[in-house]
Amino acid sequence: MIRARLLLISLALIAVSMDLYAQRKPKIEDNEDAYKTFTSAGLTTNTNSGILGGFVFRQSSALSSKMFGKNQYRYLAVELVNVKHPKELAEQNFSTGSRFVYGKRNYLFSLRPEYGREITLFNRHEDEGISISALLAAGPTLGLEKAYMVQFRNSDGRVEYRPIDASKANPYENAVGGGNFFQGFGHIKVVPGVHVKAAVTFELSAFRESVTGVEIGFLGEAFTRKPEIMLFADNKSFFTSGYLTLYFGSKKK
Repeated sequence: MIRARLLLISLALIAVSMDLYAQRKPKIEDNEDAYKTFTSAGLTTNTNSGILGGFVFRQSSALSSKMFGKNQYRYLAVELVNVKHPKELAEQNFSTGSRFVYGKRNYLFSLRPEYGREITLFNRHEDEGISISALLAAGPTLGLEKAYMVQFRNSDGRVEYRPIDASKANPYENAVGGGNFFQGFGHIKVVPGVHVKAAVTFELSAFRESVTGVEIGFLGEAFTRKPEIMLFADNKSFFTSGYLTLYFGSKKK
């Protein structure tokens, strides 16, 4: 009789304990693993550009398999980034007030489709903490050489905008300033290439279905020929850079 009562009490305690554990256990919707797709867009800067280096669209989709015991995602992205030559220096014409970069022949923009893998190193639960991931991605590059337009004053006093003519002994004769950025798109040449990048991402979102994060990484890029960015400096076909991207977006289950 006593044993039966002890058994009933033990079963009751186990049932109560299981009920309390179920109440305290995080629900699947409160777990970061429940979100299968992360879509975001952002701004990026790098050591080969100015403060605003370009724009990025990125998406990570959960995969069923794990890598090194960690959750992994298929990483897709596309970037459009301005690449500058280290010798670029803007000068100002004090008679006209216009600025231009002496020796600059072309802008170089890199259009980079990317495919890779993102692995979650540290996950977060609830609405607190930081999620940390590592990613490795690669893809082709379309280098876009856009002519750098310069203002020239003709003998009749009229101002003309045209690219630099490198065949002239003094290509900057009668130059009075730089042209508008939106000029010169009719003089675009494509330089193919490839790139690879490795990065660490920190997701700082304060709300469950939003994404706010920072991606910090290193990128290497090689072109099939040397893009002609500058006239009077050595151009190169291989570029390396450190970069930082701030991105915003949303999650879906």
